[in-house]
Parts: sequence; C-alpha cells; structure tokens
Amino acid sequence: MEFDCRTDILQWTPLWKGDRFPNGRPRVPDDILNRMHKVTLEEAWAPLWSQGYRYQFEGELKMIHPDKILVGRAVTAVMVPLRPDLNDYLLNYGHEAEGRNGFFNQWVIDSLQEDDVVVVDLFDKIFQGTYVGGNLSTAIAARTKRGGAVIWGGIRDVQQVMQIDAIQVFYRGNDPTGIGDVTMTSMNAPCRIGKAICMPGDVVLGTPAGVLFIPPHLAEICVIGAEKSHVRDLFGFERLNEKKYTTAQIDTAWTIAMWHDFMDWMEAKAPPGYGHLEWDQELSEASKQQGKGSDEVRL
Repeated sequence: MEFDCRTDILQWTPLWKGDRFPNGRPRVPDDILNRMHKVTLEEAWAPLWSQGYRYQFEGELKMIHPDKILVGRAVTAVMVPLRPDLNDYLLNYGHEAEGRNGFFNQWVIDSLQEDDVVVVDLFDKIFQGTYVGGNLSTAIAARTKRGGAVIWGGIRDVQQVMQIDAIQVFYRGNDPTGIGDVTMTSMNAPCRIGKAICMPGDVVLGTPAGVLFIPPHLAEICVIGAEKSHVRDLFGFERLNEKKYTTAQIDTAWTIAMWHDFMDWMEAKAPPGYGHLEWDQELSEASKQQGKGSDEVRL
C-alpha cells in the first residue's frame, strides 16, 4: 500500500484535465475558488444535482465561525476504530517506509498547501475523536492561509480555535480528550462525510447551510451556473418588489420579453463581477420556444 498515492489519485479523477499537484491531486484554478466565494450553496448545488451527483451535500455539522464561508481544495483522510495489528503496521509503515513523523492526523496536516481543506471521515467519533485542537488548527491556518477543515468527528480547544480567524472548521462535536484509539487507513482517497462523498481535489464549499463537495471537473460548470442563478435572482427580487412579474413568472418560466428585460437590466444594473456571463444559449432557447407558439420557456 501507499498513503497519498499518485497512481490511485490519477485513476480516481480521470475526468479532470487541468493542472495537478505533484501527488496527482486536481488543482482547480484560483479564479474558480475566488468566484465560488460569491455564490450560495444552493446555487452551486443545483448543477450537481441536475447532472446526477446526488450525494455531495452534508448539512449536519457545526461551524466554528458562523459567518465565514469556506472554499478550498479537498485533502481527504479516512480513519477507523483502533485494531492493534492494523494500527501498528500502518503507523510503522508511515514512519519507516514513507518517512512521516508523529501521528496520523499530523501526516495529513503536514501535507497541506495554500487553499487546502482537510476533509476527514472520523466515523462520527467525538470522545477521543478530536482530530484538531489549537495547535493543529494553527498549523492548518499557517499552511492553507484561507482553508480549513471538515471533520466527521470531533475537535478540542474550541475557544482557541475560535480565535483563529483565517480558517473555517466544520465538525460534529467537541470534547476535551485528545485523539486516540483510531487508525488512518487512507489519505487522499474517496472519503465519506455523513451522507456525502468527497474525493481528493474536490472544491469544498462550506456555508451556514452546510458543506458541498464539488468534483473538480464540474467546478467551472457549477460556478457559472451558480453565478447565473445568483444574478437572475437579483433581477427577480427587484422585479417582484416592483410587482412587474408574478412569482410564477419568475420561478417557473420566462418569456422572450422577460429575457430582453433581463438583458437590459444586466446592461444597466449588473453587479460587478458578472459581466463575463454569456446568455446566448438561454436567449436562443427562449426564441425557439416562442417560435413554436409557446410564450414560455422552462429553465
């Protein structure tokens, strides 16, 4: 076996055609991460659901900073309950064959890059399941700058972690005990977080609504879809406040006239950062529907 195996990561992420880290982990561009900060979780979730990715969201987590959005690239780890023979072999293997130092959780944190997010399946263990505390959270902040952690398990030193403003941490619960009676069986491999699956290199979007794991090959599609949804919502809110359209018109169907109204609004009032969006496909579909005798196009 091998922890953090490049060959395995390449096999698990064949649809990603972009840049990769030396270990093979997909490296979604910084521009996509920056744009992801501006959208809501539901806006980013919709394109995933429509393409059949139904198990990318988990909402049953606490967050250390209630108002802070988390965006970054996933570094995954899977922990299991202690079995002495397995634990001794894997710990010794990491130390002797791979030159790693300390305990399993330290191996993962020592590998982090800027904008990374540690994503850990700790099988919902909280007592002696505290993956990070004050020291390791400080190390995460130093290495990732703006990243953080998503832990299906516990943390400790909550008051100290709350003082680290640079990062965001999602977790199941807290306990004063240190981590113990656990073994790491994989690093940068498929990882289960509650009802969701996360892969190495996934874009992690964490908000007060929960956490979304976005496959790297869909990250740009998701962010464009989310941006379009966001700006259309802004237009819809304004027109609803003006009572120009009904909720049914805004929510379920747009006429070609509404699309032209939207395009005029975009030219006059589009918020900064959305001018790059292209709407040719939507306008073409609306025109085709009207040409068939229908005055509405369902989106």
